[in-house]
Amino acid sequence: MIVVLKRIVTDEEKRDLIQMIENMGLQVKDAGSENHGVLGLVGDTTKVDITHIEAQHIVDKVMKVQEPYKLASRTFQPMDTVIDVDGHKIGGGNLTIIGGPCSVESEYQIMHIARLVKASGGHLLRGGAFKPRTSPYSFQGLGEDGLKFLKKAKAETGLPIITEAMSIEEFDLIEQYADIIQIGARNMQNFALLKHAGRSSKPICLKRGMSATIEEFLMSAEYIMASGNSNVILCERGIRTFESYTRNTLDLAVVSAIKELSHLPILIDPSHATGRWQLVEPVSKAAVAIGADGLMIEVHHDPEHALSDGQQSLKPERFTKLVEIVGKIHQIV
Repeated sequence: MIVVLKRIVTDEEKRDLIQMIENMGLQVKDAGSENHGVLGLVGDTTKVDITHIEAQHIVDKVMKVQEPYKLASRTFQPMDTVIDVDGHKIGGGNLTIIGGPCSVESEYQIMHIARLVKASGGHLLRGGAFKPRTSPYSFQGLGEDGLKFLKKAKAETGLPIITEAMSIEEFDLIEQYADIIQIGARNMQNFALLKHAGRSSKPICLKRGMSATIEEFLMSAEYIMASGNSNVILCERGIRTFESYTRNTLDLAVVSAIKELSHLPILIDPSHATGRWQLVEPVSKAAVAIGADGLMIEVHHDPEHALSDGQQSLKPERFTKLVEIVGKIHQIV
């Protein structure tokens, strides 16, 4: 349920209204801005007398939210969410470029790539310290040593880091190092992990599950937000279909759908979506043209010898070219 306030409301009047609503057994989320007072009511609203809320003199109107995702809905928050990460803003018309290797392989590797990403105009550094792999025999990451290398790379380049948490057990450790914590496609409906992420003070980048609908995607974001963390970034990395030429099937229409349904920023991961470095550039250009808030791209200085996903990683010179091209497209659109 959404409560829209009148234009002139004092802080004391708003506090009194919130206290009254909370006494009804509901949670209240203040989604208002300087010129737009909005309160989101979460809980069992079926037992609430709407007319009692409407009767309050500071209330303009009360609306029921039809979508099952309340806090992630654009009805709840009409303005785009903008997430500030060390001074870089994600969402709200800004274009964010995240680059780096699939996994942290060594100190030299991540330091070298971080310098290249910075020089190319990238805004954030990606790199997996803990890696979920289809095969138990594949490289699983360096663990905390990888996190330490990422921290050192940030100290030198100034690039904020994003890395994945695979379970609750390692989440708190990663939180000490990362600026954004990623929840991967395999964990999109790991509800215990989502709730734990909702108690974090760090922004969460949530990737769409392999077979998830858009509604399921937003409902997973809702789990995080309902637990207290409103700083959620969505990331489309392709869904599984019968097509075998590409690693996944990229659903670019999801960008427009999310912009209509939600206020959360959405990134595109063309590397995991296509699985082929040759397709990363054209897909990236299309993603920016359709309105994506950013790109998450795998970059490796020696992809032929990468320990994971070398076939979908761009070499530095191609990444530099890509950043320049998508920047021009973003200015046009």
